[in-house]
Amino acid sequence: MQTLTPHVYWAQRHGEIYLRVELSDAQNLDISIQKNVLYFRAQGHGAKGDNEYEFSLEFLEPVKTEVTQKSTQRQVNITVQKQECSWWDRLTMQERKPLFLAPDFDRWLDESDAEMELRAKEEKINKVTIESRIPKDPFLNLKKGYLFMYNLVQFLGFSWIFVNMTVRLFILREDSFYDTFHTIADMMYFCQMLAVAEVINPALGLVKTGVIPALIQVVGRNVILFVIFGSLEDMQNKAVVFFVFYLWSIIEIFRYPYYMLACIDTQWKMLTWLRYTIWMPLYPLGVLAEAVAVIQSLAIFDETRLYSIPLPKALGQSLSFSYVLQIYLVLMFLGLFINFRHLYKQRRRRFRSKKRKAN
Repeated sequence: MQTLTPHVYWAQRHGEIYLRVELSDAQNLDISIQKNVLYFRAQGHGAKGDNEYEFSLEFLEPVKTEVTQKSTQRQVNITVQKQECSWWDRLTMQERKPLFLAPDFDRWLDESDAEMELRAKEEKINKVTIESRIPKDPFLNLKKGYLFMYNLVQFLGFSWIFVNMTVRLFILREDSFYDTFHTIADMMYFCQMLAVAEVINPALGLVKTGVIPALIQVVGRNVILFVIFGSLEDMQNKAVVFFVFYLWSIIEIFRYPYYMLACIDTQWKMLTWLRYTIWMPLYPLGVLAEAVAVIQSLAIFDETRLYSIPLPKALGQSLSFSYVLQIYLVLMFLGLFINFRHLYKQRRRRFRSKKRKAN
């Protein structure tokens, strides 16, 4: 059996040298470093069949004597540690590259790319070190459990509303518009009263979202539900109730399961995309439907004098609540702008972070 030289491929990082020896089913491996020279000897199947293969490489700069090697059915992978972290112009002391040696383009990086990789590793190590120093919250699992159950209950509630309204729409067609309140109101009352927790949770630091955007949405919806629809029987039979409830439920059946899965560190790409995209057309449409409901209620409040504000006799008997609603109507669209801006920033941050992770 003759002794031959195998094909060897190499790549480097600032602190390591990687060698890949093209030798299948390698046996009797003998790899060592003496006086900065790596010696390799083994039996296996190389470019010229089953033979003994050997080679030696004198490195350009000092390396550590420890060698890490991993043999597979197709090749032998060798890792050598440099004595000092630096970037070598070439691998060997001799300027002329040995004929059996070639770059390993699967692992090849130029110096700037290697520096970026090294910096990323250092940042990861620093992040782990910092996180290990931060004391763990003993109530973390309890908080996650509470948030998971809250989002689950809301998801089930709005799913019931959405499915019920959809089925009734297919069966009753336009007639389902006019009795939506009497069929759905109890569940919507429950979900919207429970939604007050969305203001309390960020205020207590349980979630990282802002208090103001949550407050705008919760107060806005509850005014429509309890003041406009709940207190005016004439409004309860109008078609606008259907559109308000339906738009609310479509948004929430994607939002709540997204937060629910986030509590258990799980992410579904399609759900993430829907949660941060579907609100863009639906949220303004929902506010528009709410505005229609407010406008339709103005004449009813003027006629019934419900919630009218008493005034001194010199100014008149009372001030109609419709004037308050007209001011509220302006504030609705201001809230739309604030919340839309907030949600759009959230969307940009989410997809930027996903893009960085993908790269």
